[in-house]
Amino acid sequence: MSNGVHIVFEGPDAVGKSTQIALTKKYLEELGHKVVLTREPGGTEVGLMLRKILLETNLNIDPHAEALMMASDRAQDVHEIIMPAIERGDIVLSDRFIPSSLVYQGIVRRLGIEQVFELSKFALGRHTPDITLCFDILDEKAIARADKNPDRIEREGTDFHQEVRDAYRMLTGKYNWEKIDANGSVDEVFDRIKKIIDIKIVSNS
Repeated sequence: MSNGVHIVFEGPDAVGKSTQIALTKKYLEELGHKVVLTREPGGTEVGLMLRKILLETNLNIDPHAEALMMASDRAQDVHEIIMPAIERGDIVLSDRFIPSSLVYQGIVRRLGIEQVFELSKFALGRHTPDITLCFDILDEKAIARADKNPDRIEREGTDFHQEVRDAYRMLTGKYNWEKIDANGSVDEVFDRIKKIIDIKIVSNS
């Protein structure tokens, strides 16, 4: 593989992204690929500082400020981690990317999809992910899996998180992201991911 690949894992909280990212990394490495992991917020040292503000505090953060901090985190991640890895021919697996901003700040925080998308484009330059996997899970399962030690955003109310799930479902169709049914066992979900990876990456290697 001469050019690297950027795969984004997206979806609401409690859909099992972290587990599936780990399985995907293992699978790709067994095929001989170099894999780089990153996350939003917090993929870089700058990002870790922003993460503390965005997720680990009880601050009342204005939605505009929240969107700008997420874009700052993304810009640092793209220029420090993602683009150098792609130029080396590595595969980058991102835990969240632009879709999170479109959903959380654009729709649920009411800033507008177009405005938030333009902000992300400014942060990214010309970079576009190759594959966006968007996880969807039954509402009752997401509620049952909710983190017992929630961060600032996870502490938002039930209506907030229902709107997040609905927004992901709507945008998955709008932007043609790869919908991943996150219901079922860990292995069943990974088989769904593996089919996409085998078509888009393995067969073209």
